[in-house]
Amino acid sequence: MTYPLVRDLAAEGVPVRLTCGVVGFSPQAYYAWLAQPVTDRDWDDAHVINMLLDAHADDPEFGYRFLADELERDGLVVGERRVWRLCSQQRIWSTTTKKGRRGSGKTPGAAVHDDLVQRQFTAAAPDRLWLTDITEHPTAEGKLYCCAIKDAFSNRIVGYTLDERMTAGLAVAALRGAVARRQPSDVVIVHSDRGSQFRSRAFRAVLGAAGHRGSMGRVASAGDNAAMESFFNLLQTNVLDRQRWQTREELRYAVIHWIELDLPPGAGHLG
Repeated sequence: MTYPLVRDLAAEGVPVRLTCGVVGFSPQAYYAWLAQPVTDRDWDDAHVINMLLDAHADDPEFGYRFLADELERDGLVVGERRVWRLCSQQRIWSTTTKKGRRGSGKTPGAAVHDDLVQRQFTAAAPDRLWLTDITEHPTAEGKLYCCAIKDAFSNRIVGYTLDERMTAGLAVAALRGAVARRQPSDVVIVHSDRGSQFRSRAFRAVLGAAGHRGSMGRVASAGDNAAMESFFNLLQTNVLDRQRWQTREELRYAVIHWIELDLPPGAGHLG
C-alpha cells in the first residue's frame, strides 16, 4: 500500500532508493510493483477483505453466506461467490466444525473472561451479578432469537432484545439496554457461556466502556446455563409453544408483551 507513495515522491524528485529505505522494502520490490501495479479489482478486494475480517472477528461462527449478508447490511452488496473466494483466499472460516460420526456441532471458543461466578448464581444486592443467554424459536418466516439479561439478586429481567439473526449485535443491544435501564453505580459481573456473541469485540467493548466485568463458564457445563433456564422455560411455555407463529413480527410482539406486562410475579419481571 506504500508503493504509490514511493511513486508520488519519485515524481517530486525524491530518490526511490531513499524512500524505499525509509519505508522498509527493497527498490526491486517497488519496481516489480510498478511494472504490474495493483488493479482496481485487487484494490476493491482488499477493502472487502478488511470488512470481512472485521465482521468475522465479531461473529467467528459466521460462514461466507452470513458474512455476505453482514456486508450488505453495512451498505456493500457483494456476490456470495466473490465472498466465498475471498474467504477461501484469506482462510476466513466459520468456527463451526463437524464432530466425526455422531453428527456436527460447534467447537466451543476460548474463554475471553475468567469464571468469576463458579456456579454461585446468587448476589447480595441488585446489579452485582447479571446472567445472560440466547434462545431461539422458529416461525414460518424463519427463526427469531432472544437475548435476555437477568439480575441474579431479584431474578428480574433487566434487559433483552430480539432479532432474526444471532449476531454479536443481538447480545450488544441487550447489554446496552440493561446498562441504560439500570444505570448501575457499582461494577456488575456479566456471566455468560462461551458463545461467539459474548466473546465478540463489540460485546467486550460495551462491557469495558460501562466499567463492568465479564465472566464465562466452563465448556459443555449444563449447570452454567441452569440459572437462565427458569426464564426461558416460562417463555417457552407461555409464549413460544402456544401456537404456530407465522411471522417474526407477530412473535416479537407476543414476547415483548409477555415480558413487559404478563410475566408472573417473582418469575423475572422486567426491572
